[in-house]
Amino acid sequence: MFDPPARLPATVFARLPDHFRKPIRSEWADANKAGQPVDCFLEGPSFDRQGRLYVTDIPHGRVFRISAAGEWALVAEYDGWPNGLKIGADGRIFIADYRHGLLRLDPDTGAVTPLLRHHRSEGFKGINDLAIAGNGDIYLTDQGLTGWQDPTGRVFRLRAAGGLDLLIDTIPSPNGIALNREQTQLLVGVTRGNAVWRLPLVGGGVSKAGTWIQLSGGLSGPDGVAVDAEGGLVVAHAGLCVWRFDRLGQPTHRIDTPFPTNVAFGGADNRSLFITESQDGCVMRAELPVAGLPLASHA
Repeated sequence: MFDPPARLPATVFARLPDHFRKPIRSEWADANKAGQPVDCFLEGPSFDRQGRLYVTDIPHGRVFRISAAGEWALVAEYDGWPNGLKIGADGRIFIADYRHGLLRLDPDTGAVTPLLRHHRSEGFKGINDLAIAGNGDIYLTDQGLTGWQDPTGRVFRLRAAGGLDLLIDTIPSPNGIALNREQTQLLVGVTRGNAVWRLPLVGGGVSKAGTWIQLSGGLSGPDGVAVDAEGGLVVAHAGLCVWRFDRLGQPTHRIDTPFPTNVAFGGADNRSLFITESQDGCVMRAELPVAGLPLASHA
């Protein structure tokens, strides 16, 4: 149907040091890895203005900061399951925590405080990832245990001016989320549907939601996503590889890595793609032919 995508190599940018690894059972591992000891599970890559990369470690409730030289520092450790992480234009750090909702992180003290715990007194199913718009609005995926057996995953918008909007509640496992280049659409990785959905933002809500890219295979489905300067989309396809699709949804490039969970553009020219690799507990790096869109933290 399409020409084979070009293959791009990836190298290890930074591996979680052994002294930070915790090969123990945890509640998260009992629920997600059949009780096997999991020493880490990295997610949520995001750069600050100083070029430092933040990542989360879900089962052990940790946030790390990695220097440009690949040196790791523990920023926070708390009783939670941090997944997505994004940094706003004002430097504020937000965490999508599966257990506690949307949190704020103070990178200087490591303090984690709640920002949004529920919708109209109803708890979230389990929020997964977030995207920050140019106007400061925050979009959240509420994934929980949804799938085709229960296609009730949700996307919310937390308005910068105040107020929480439920935009859609019929997604079988919404995961990674990003705004398109024009910020007129949301692109959502739908893990159990093995697809990427496109949600047009119209009249304060969502209209004509539909499948934009249908994937196949892998041990799971699409996880984190990121948009590039040409309007293309990079997708971490868990258990298979990382894909790059052009603005029409056609596959152009493939990066092979065992279990990618999320992606973020960075580097001097923003053409380097940094990939959290959960199987090996490291961050991979690949060079792409197209630069990524500037992160919200760099707006």
